[in-house]
Amino acid sequence: MEHKQFKGHVILLPYPSQGHINPLLQFAKRLASKGVKATLATTHYTVNSICAAHIGVEPISDGFDEGGFSQAGNVDFYLKSFKEEGSRSLSQLIQKFKDSSTSVTCVVYDSFLPWALDVAKQHGIYGASFFTNSAAVCSIFSRIHHGRLALPLSPESKPLMLPGLPPLNFRDLPTFLRFPDSYPAYLAMKLSQYSNLNEADWVFDNTFEDLEGKEAKGVSELWQAKLIGPMVPSAYLDERIKGDRGYGSSLWKPLSEECMEWLETKPSQSVVYISFGSMVSLTEEETEEIARALEESNLHYLWIVRETEQKKLPKWFLESNKEKGMVVTWCNQLEMLAHPAVGCFVTHCGWNSTLEGLSLGVPMVGVPKWADQLTDAKFVEEIWRIGVRAKEDEEGVVRRQELIKCLKEVMGGERGKDIKSNANKWKELAKKAISEGGSSDECINKFVQHLMAIVEQIN
Repeated sequence: MEHKQFKGHVILLPYPSQGHINPLLQFAKRLASKGVKATLATTHYTVNSICAAHIGVEPISDGFDEGGFSQAGNVDFYLKSFKEEGSRSLSQLIQKFKDSSTSVTCVVYDSFLPWALDVAKQHGIYGASFFTNSAAVCSIFSRIHHGRLALPLSPESKPLMLPGLPPLNFRDLPTFLRFPDSYPAYLAMKLSQYSNLNEADWVFDNTFEDLEGKEAKGVSELWQAKLIGPMVPSAYLDERIKGDRGYGSSLWKPLSEECMEWLETKPSQSVVYISFGSMVSLTEEETEEIARALEESNLHYLWIVRETEQKKLPKWFLESNKEKGMVVTWCNQLEMLAHPAVGCFVTHCGWNSTLEGLSLGVPMVGVPKWADQLTDAKFVEEIWRIGVRAKEDEEGVVRRQELIKCLKEVMGGERGKDIKSNANKWKELAKKAISEGGSSDECINKFVQHLMAIVEQIN
């Protein structure tokens, strides 16, 4: 039997939420497809939700093994506990492999968890930070960390002008920068990503050269990231990883089969797919406005409303709209976006959802709610021109008339044609980046070559 060459062993450590597990797990699959041993280390509470071919899964502790973040109930408390317990259990995991034939070569850690780099260095192994948001957003936060930009950013001031970025108005800036006192723990976590970054051996970002090369270059003196995205399952891009149709991680039970059956009965590009991701919580008023917009627009829709949010749905809506639409608690979003019946994606513009919509060529209506979503929505509408951004009123609510206007614009008319054409263009560029010889693929290959050189040195 042929002896398979050992190309190194990488432990990948995500922050334990769906939007962070998915891209790191996808990166693990990319590495495994190139012959690297990849192990995902995730919290006890999330470990059973991971199932991906050729990827090892190992538990570590955040101090709340029964219920994760919800058990902690407080961001500061949770992050402090995760740092202490996570450092200890990650160290034990590295030690566990130390005396085996597959000792750990490198820890690729979520940039939200900079303490993982300290653990890697204590064991004399390499560390790589993995950023799960856009290069544009990283550009802003790294400048704040380095004292090049002061908070708070004032709404009265002129647009923010930074190298490599378009002019950013107050409404385009991440919430934490507009109102830094509102989310002190999250702001501290965002800035801590850069605390020891100069000691990392690699920095990766889930974006790609054609999409954000200019944005990354504009901040390269402070943040030297390798662009390795989009981290979207291979079946929707280059198809080089066999059977890779989903991320292999779901913290909720998806109801994809019944959604697919329903979509099969609908005409091409006639359905509006609506999802606000795994974190955003709408108010009852916001939910009512979306429901009214869907009813009045007379379009087919598939609306994802998590179980905890279902109580906010108006009763009249559920009873009167069964023929036009479907409301489910969770589904495999990629399968829905890839279906020919879907013609529009109403999204909160979280970075993963933005990349998925872009990679699958689906026009978007952005309804950003907080954090980096506001900046992502700016790029969707004005820079990549693959969608429109719904405007909020003075109370911060997107009203039904505004949403109907956006849906009409994207689903028909001249602007809709331009948006669809741009969406198709970006779909091809995303595919090119991760395909053999593409910019992201080359970056991943160089990383694998480095790992192999390290293994050869040790042996």
